[in-house]
Amino acid sequence: MNKNEKSKETYAVVRAMEDALIAGSNDMGKYFHEKFRWMGNQGCGTKNSLEEFRNNWQLPLRAAFSDRKYNTDRFLADGEWAACFGHIDAVHSGEFMGIEPTNKRVKIHYTDFWEVKEGLITDNWVTVDFPSVLAQLGVDVFNGQGWESYDRGEKIPPKPE
Repeated sequence: MNKNEKSKETYAVVRAMEDALIAGSNDMGKYFHEKFRWMGNQGCGTKNSLEEFRNNWQLPLRAAFSDRKYNTDRFLADGEWAACFGHIDAVHSGEFMGIEPTNKRVKIHYTDFWEVKEGLITDNWVTVDFPSVLAQLGVDVFNGQGWESYDRGEKIPPKPE
């Protein structure tokens, strides 16, 4: 199989999995390798099996955020790898990182990189912008020290010596 064909196959596998996830499917095993790993940024954790992904990511996300609308802004595939970025529009209707439900509508930005081997997803590297979600809920994890203050002209950025 040439790289273009492999890219199309990888895209099809990941797209089918994403469609099932968006539909709220609880039967995700057919998309994942038995040694599947999900590696997230700080605050998201690492899941070393599909069961851990379901119990420690998928279900807590569903519990914290209802009325979820998934929006994939861009999707690409290159050989055994696929990637996307997008956001979830949702309502904060359950406890999230110690914050009681606010019923605020939030935007949860994410990026995903998947590795697909033999038609199954083996690895998923993920970044979810939880600092932005927390800011939308009134919590500034940067305590006013985020670099957005440079962009707004509120602070002068330091320069290397």
